[in-house]
Amino acid sequence: MATKRRPLRPNLGSGPSSSSSNMNFRPGGPDITRSEAKGTRPTAAPTSIREILVMGVIHLCKKTIFFNTDLKVALYLGSLFIISLIGDFLPFPKTYFARSDNLFNLYFVKIGWGWTLLFLVPFAVLSSYTITCGDHKRMLRHHLPRVLIATFFWFFWTKLFNVVETSYGRCTTKGFATKSSCLKAGHLWQGFDISGHAFILIHSSLVLIEEARPIIKWESIKEHLRNELHNRSVSETSSSNPLRYLNEEQIRSLQFLYTRLTPIIRTLFIGMAALQLLWDIMLVGTMLYYHRMIEKVISGIVAILTWYFTYRFWYPTNGLLPDAPGNGSFYYQRDSFVFKRPTHLPSCTPTVQASSSNGNGKSGGPGATSGQSQQQQQIPTFMGMPLFTNAKAASTAASLLKAEQQRREQQQRLQTSVDS
Repeated sequence: MATKRRPLRPNLGSGPSSSSSNMNFRPGGPDITRSEAKGTRPTAAPTSIREILVMGVIHLCKKTIFFNTDLKVALYLGSLFIISLIGDFLPFPKTYFARSDNLFNLYFVKIGWGWTLLFLVPFAVLSSYTITCGDHKRMLRHHLPRVLIATFFWFFWTKLFNVVETSYGRCTTKGFATKSSCLKAGHLWQGFDISGHAFILIHSSLVLIEEARPIIKWESIKEHLRNELHNRSVSETSSSNPLRYLNEEQIRSLQFLYTRLTPIIRTLFIGMAALQLLWDIMLVGTMLYYHRMIEKVISGIVAILTWYFTYRFWYPTNGLLPDAPGNGSFYYQRDSFVFKRPTHLPSCTPTVQASSSNGNGKSGGPGATSGQSQQQQQIPTFMGMPLFTNAKAASTAASLLKAEQQRREQQQRLQTSVDS
C-alpha cells in the first residue's frame, strides 16, 4: 500500500512561514533574486581525469620533497658521520657510482647548481609573480634576491674550500709548491679537501625544499578566487577570505596569472621534486665512495648552517628583505579552521568549558584543555575534511536534527499511550 512520502525538511514552525519547510527540494532556481541567493556558495567546476592524475602526481611529489625538514637535516648529519666513518675503515663494494666518470657525476653533480637554478629560477619567478598579483617590482625586490643569496653562498663556500685545500696541502713529489703545477706534472696533491660534492648536494636540496613551499595549498587560491568573486557580486563584506583586501585590478591580475601559469608551475615543481630526489641519491654515493669522514661532515655542517641562517632566521624576520617563500599580496597558507562540534549533536560528549572558573576566577586548567581536545577529536569528517564548514551550517543542521528527534520521540510516546 502506498504511503505518504515524508518531507525531507521537517516542519519546525507554524503559520505561513512554515509552509516552506515542507518542500522536498532546495529553494532557488531561475526566479530567485540576488538578495535571496546571498549566502550560497558557487560550486567548483567538474574535475577531469587528466586533472585528477596531475594532482595525484603533485601529491606524491609533495610527500617526497616536503618530508620533515628538521628530521631530514638530522639524517644528513647522522648519515654523513656514520656511513662515512664505516667507509673509512671498511671500504664498501665498488659499484657504478664509485667511478668518478659515471654519467650522473659528470652531467649532474659537476654542474649541480646549474641544474638547480634551471628549475629554481622560473619556479620562484612565476610563483612569486602570481602571489604578488603581477607586481613585478615586489617580486624582484622581495623574492628573487633569495636565489641570488643562495648562489652567493654556493660560490663563496666552494671557493673557500678550494683555498683551504690549496693552502694547507702538499704535492706527493717534492719540487712543486702549487696544486696546479703538481697536477700538471701528473702527481697527486694531498690536502684537507672539504667535500664540495656533499656541500652542493645538501645545499641544493635544502634550497629546493624551501623554495618549493609556495606550492603548498596552491590549489586553494582557485577556491578563494571563486568565493571572493561571489562575495563581491552579492556585496558580502563579512567574509574571512584572504583575498578580501585586494582591489579589483589585483583580483583580475591574480585570476589571469593563476589560470595561465599554474600548469607551468606544477611542471616545474615536479622537476624540482625529481631533482631533489636525485641529489639525495647522489649524496649517498658521495658518502660511500668519496672523501674522508671529517671532510664530508664539515661540508654538511656548513650547508646546514647556511640553510638555517637564511631560511629559518633571516627570511622569516619581519622588516628584513627578502621575504620568505610564499609571502605575497595575500596569505593563502593559513592553517585549517578548527571546527568545534555543538554538544547537542548525537555521539558528542558534553563540552568541558575552558573558561570555567574556580573560586579564584582562574580557568579550569589541564582538565579543560583535555576536554576541548577530546571534543575536537570527535568532529565528524569525510576523507579528512569536516562535514560542517562553519558554525552557522553546523548550528542549522543541529537544530534540524534535534527537531526531528523530538518529533520521533513524541510519536513514540503517542504510540505507547495508544498501545497501553
